[in-house]
Amino acid sequence: MIVLIGPPGAGKSTVGALLASRLGVPFRDTDAEVEDAAGKPASDIFVDDGEERFRDLERAAALAALTGPDSVVALGSGAIMDDRVQRALDQATVVYLAADFGMVARHAGLDRPRVVLPGNPRGRLRAMLADRAPLYERLATITVSADEAPAETLAADLAGRLA
Repeated sequence: MIVLIGPPGAGKSTVGALLASRLGVPFRDTDAEVEDAAGKPASDIFVDDGEERFRDLERAAALAALTGPDSVVALGSGAIMDDRVQRALDQATVVYLAADFGMVARHAGLDRPRVVLPGNPRGRLRAMLADRAPLYERLATITVSADEAPAETLAADLAGRLA
């Protein structure tokens, strides 16, 4: 089992799919599985049902993927906050795709000048990254920077390391 962790926008889904293809194993994206289970996008789950419901779905998807057959799993960025998910990661090779604030902000669309948005989303994103980075680092078997290399290059490098 190979599990990709990291912040939103680090490339877990893209790199994970490419890596699984290179290794000839199935690929699972827990964010997609959460959306499928809810029948709506993650952002709508947060708005309509609340964060607690989203986290319940995220935990269930993560645990199902981590206890399933060998595969490459792109784990939702917040799933690592759950103790049960952390314990399930003990049996996996965990790849941390580290990404700096600039890359994550670009992916989230927070890199453009805009009208001030209520709640300071850039500040919340920066705080989330600072809070989670030590946990990502602690859980990782392998850490790679996702800031510069294209997804195909990252997948090829990881396939070489993991094969």
